[in-house]
Amino acid sequence: MLVTIPEVLNDEDISVIQDLMSTANFHEGSDSAGSEAKRVKNNHEMFISEVETQRLNNLVMGKLVQNPTYIATAFAAKIAAPYYAKYGVGMSYGNHVDDPVMGPANQRYRSDISITIFLNEPDAYDGGELVISTAFGEQKVKLKAGDAVLYPSSSTHRVAEVTRGERLVAVTWLQSTVRDPAKREILYNLSQARETLIKTSAGSQELEQLSNGYVNLLRMWSDI
Repeated sequence: MLVTIPEVLNDEDISVIQDLMSTANFHEGSDSAGSEAKRVKNNHEMFISEVETQRLNNLVMGKLVQNPTYIATAFAAKIAAPYYAKYGVGMSYGNHVDDPVMGPANQRYRSDISITIFLNEPDAYDGGELVISTAFGEQKVKLKAGDAVLYPSSSTHRVAEVTRGERLVAVTWLQSTVRDPAKREILYNLSQARETLIKTSAGSQELEQLSNGYVNLLRMWSDI
C-alpha cells in the first residue's frame, strides 16, 4: 500500500530545514547503503553536529509521528532517525529493495515501511521522481514540500535522475506492529471508514460494529 500524507511539515518547518541544509556538510550517500544498494546509490547525505541533528529530528519526527494518517497507516513499533539527502543534476538511485534489518547492533529493527518526506517544491527540480513498483505497475511520486509518502520497504523502488535543480528529502524506515502489508492495508481502509462514520453516524450500530471489528483485528494481527 502506498499512502501519501499532505502537509506533515508546514512552510515554517521547511524554511528551518532548508536553511540548515544550505550550510551543512554532505558526504557520499553510498557510505550508508547496504551491499546491494551501494552499487546504484548516487546522492549526498547531510552530516551535521549532534545538537543540530537532534533539533532537526525533533522537528521532523515530532510532526510525523503525531500525524493521524501516519498513525492509521504505520502502527509503528520502532522508527529510525531519518537521513537528509540531496540529489543534484545527474544524481539518481537505481532500482533496489531496502535492507530487511537495519540499525546499529544494539538497536536493530525490521524495515516494514519506508518513508520519504519531500523538503523542497517539485518545480525546484526536473526528474527526481520516486518510482515505486506496485501490483498495478510503477507509481511515480513527486510531492509538495512538507508532504510524505509511505510504502512497503519490500517494494522495488528507485529515484529517477535529476536533470535540473536539486531534490531535497528526508528518508526513514520503521518496524510495524502489523508485519503483513496486506493486513495493514485492511486496517487502514477500516480506519478510514470508521472516521467517516464517526463524523456522519456517531452512536450508530454500524459504527459500533465496524469499530469492534477494527480493534479486534488489530489485536489479532499485532506482534506485540
